[in-house]
Amino acid sequence: MLPSSPKKKLVVLTGAGISAESGIKTFRDSDGLWEEYDIMEVAHINGWRKHPELVLEFYNKRRHQIKAALPNKAHEGLADLQADWDVQIITQNIDDLHERACSKQVMHLHGEILKMRSEINPKHIEPATHDIILGQLAEDGAQLRPHIVWFGEEVPMIPFAIQLVEKADVLVIIGTSLQVYPAASLIEYAQPNIPIIVIDKHIPANESLSISEAIEQPATIGVEMLKEKLKYYL
Repeated sequence: MLPSSPKKKLVVLTGAGISAESGIKTFRDSDGLWEEYDIMEVAHINGWRKHPELVLEFYNKRRHQIKAALPNKAHEGLADLQADWDVQIITQNIDDLHERACSKQVMHLHGEILKMRSEINPKHIEPATHDIILGQLAEDGAQLRPHIVWFGEEVPMIPFAIQLVEKADVLVIIGTSLQVYPAASLIEYAQPNIPIIVIDKHIPANESLSISEAIEQPATIGVEMLKEKLKYYL
C-alpha cells in the first residue's frame, strides 16, 4: 500500500474581522476610542507604565467578554478545512475562538487574553482565567500583566510566522486591514505565484498586494465561499 501524500499547507492570517461576528468589538473603526477607552492608553506599553490599574481594568473586561463569546461559522469553517489541508492559523487576535472551534495549529502574534506573564520576564507565562489585579506577583516577584503584545513592543512570534508563510502552498487573509505592522508584512514572504486569497468586508486598497482572489464579504460568508474555491487548489 502506497503512503498517502502529505496534505498541502494552507496558511491563514486572521484579524479582528473574523471575531467581530462573535460580538468582539474591533478598533478598526473606533476613531481612537475602543469601548470608551483611549487606544493609546490601554494598548501601548507607555500606557501600562503610566497607569497599570486602567490597563488591567480594560483587559479584565475584555477577558470577560471573550469568555462569553462563541466561535462563529468562520472559525468553524477553518477548522473543517483541516480534513483536507495542513492548516496553520496565524492570528492577530488575542481571543481563543479558533481553538474553541477546534483548530489545532494556531499561532497568536499579539498574545492571548487568557494568559498573563511576568512584567520583567516574557517567558514566564501563566493561565489567566480570572481578573489580574495590581499587586498580583509572578514567582520572580514582578507584577503580572496581560500576555499581550502592545504597541511599542517587539512581536517575538514574527520570525516563526514568516517561516510558516514561506512554506505555504496557499495563503488566505481574513478580516484584517493589513495596516498593522509587522503582521501586515507577512504577505511579502509568500512564495511567488502561490494563490493569495483575501476575505474582508472592505478589501484593503494596496497596489503592492498580489491578490489572486478577493472575497469582499463578512468572514462567515467568505469562509463558506473559500471552501469551494480551495477545491481547485488541492
